Amino acid sequence: MEDLVIRDADVVDGSGADAYRADVVIDAGRIVSIVKEAAAAGCQRPRAMREIDAEGLVLSPGFIDMHAHSDLALLRDPDHSAKAAQGVTLEVLGQDGLSYAPVDDRTLEGVRRAITGWNGYGEDIDFDWRSVGEYLDRLDRGIAVNAAYLIPQGTVRALVVGWEDREPTPDELDRMRRLVAEGLEQGAVGLSSGLTYTPGMYAQDAELTELCRVVASYGGYYCPHHRSYGAGALEAYAEMVDLAREAGCPLHLAHATMNFGVNEGRAPELLALLDRALDAGADITLDTYPYTPGCTTLAALLPSWASEGGPREILARLTDPATAERIRYDLEVTGSDGCHGVPVEWETVEISGVTDPGLADVVGRTVRQAAELRGETPWATAHRLLVGDRLGTTILQHVGHEENVRAIMRHRAHTGGSDGILRGSKPHPRAYGTFPRYLGHYVRELGVLTLEECVAHLTSRPAARLRLPDRGLVREGYRADLVLFDPETVAPGATFAEPRRLPAGIPYVLVDGRFVIEDGRRTGVLAGRSVRRTPR
Repeated sequence: MEDLVIRDADVVDGSGADAYRADVVIDAGRIVSIVKEAAAAGCQRPRAMREIDAEGLVLSPGFIDMHAHSDLALLRDPDHSAKAAQGVTLEVLGQDGLSYAPVDDRTLEGVRRAITGWNGYGEDIDFDWRSVGEYLDRLDRGIAVNAAYLIPQGTVRALVVGWEDREPTPDELDRMRRLVAEGLEQGAVGLSSGLTYTPGMYAQDAELTELCRVVASYGGYYCPHHRSYGAGALEAYAEMVDLAREAGCPLHLAHATMNFGVNEGRAPELLALLDRALDAGADITLDTYPYTPGCTTLAALLPSWASEGGPREILARLTDPATAERIRYDLEVTGSDGCHGVPVEWETVEISGVTDPGLADVVGRTVRQAAELRGETPWATAHRLLVGDRLGTTILQHVGHEENVRAIMRHRAHTGGSDGILRGSKPHPRAYGTFPRYLGHYVRELGVLTLEECVAHLTSRPAARLRLPDRGLVREGYRADLVLFDPETVAPGATFAEPRRLPAGIPYVLVDGRFVIEDGRRTGVLAGRSVRRTPR
């Protein structure tokens, strides 16, 4: 007898086709049969050791988070309800060009300090890996949900070139190509970049193109956080499209937004650019989160020249009065490249987390509000945080536009990604709410997408980008990574005031046929494993 039958579910299978009523039978981690209501009439219905009555619930493939920052959280927190409770069954890690493999001891220390605001420093983690394959092996010891990995280009550059702003030598470029090839051979699905973060931002297009040629040869894809989401955003998107075309590499645009006042209402221009490329044969996808504010670290706003050399050099520059004044001028007057070429508006920069408990009084306030309470300038407050928190402060940037968010999520190349940073006292609610917000707010309440369209954006489209032959659809023979949700009540619990509240209306989530969420509660099952690149 099979393991489980999910009875009388409204199946939204991820293909975009209309929903249908069916019994779905699962055994040994896979979907073994789907008996539609019409076919079941007059015949014996399937039986199993366990049955779930899914009357009134939608059964869909598990959601794929195309942009996650759970690289350490999956190791630190076996519960991982932030994602599991949303119906996420697969996350793509290694984002924005900075993560923890491949590294040596020196590079690992620099990366840990550089992205403390994303993942914490990791005092509670045994960093017993150095290569991509060893990191994936570590995930295979058991995690809450599945995970794929992108080779972080900034980390590769730090390992070979360091944190300096210079071109690589021919030998260094060859070594970077070899490291990318090795990571892909060990199971990575592609390459990411963070082109507003050091040291990845120091790479010129010719260098990136060479690395992308390697990625293309292995059937992977390139996922850039490109050079600007503010002033010059369209030019930055076009740069990535041209680069991917030159390299012959599939392109996936990370958190594809059009932010800041200079881009209000300009999403149609971006979509027209992408449509022209797609119609000409380009292989392009993108992901977005369904919120207007962004989230990053306070240090990410600094100009690239101030970030050269890594965290120690940044702090040294900040403690030199003349250099700190030059940084302030770039931020507030010129428009730092770290702030996407737009002069910073401190009233839009909300402090969401600090690593030093002594600075916790500023969390939840904008930099301008925190400054007014102390009777100091916003730069004085920002400077005090950068130095006192040793670059670990996380922020929300309230610079997005709702009409841009809606227009981009309708696009034929769109997928969902939370860009969820799980650290900090008040993280962005997208970390806990992205997928139920799509289903509740943008499907049920606003009708921006139909339910079938939205599920396809969150399941089969990302699975196709990842080249996963047996995930992303409710199909016989496919992996039983599944979610059951109530389309009438599904909604995020997370808000900006209470960002860690879990969602409503998602009673069951299965990973590899095992319940990780049952009756709305985390079971403790660690059914997730690494999902490695499928060889060509």
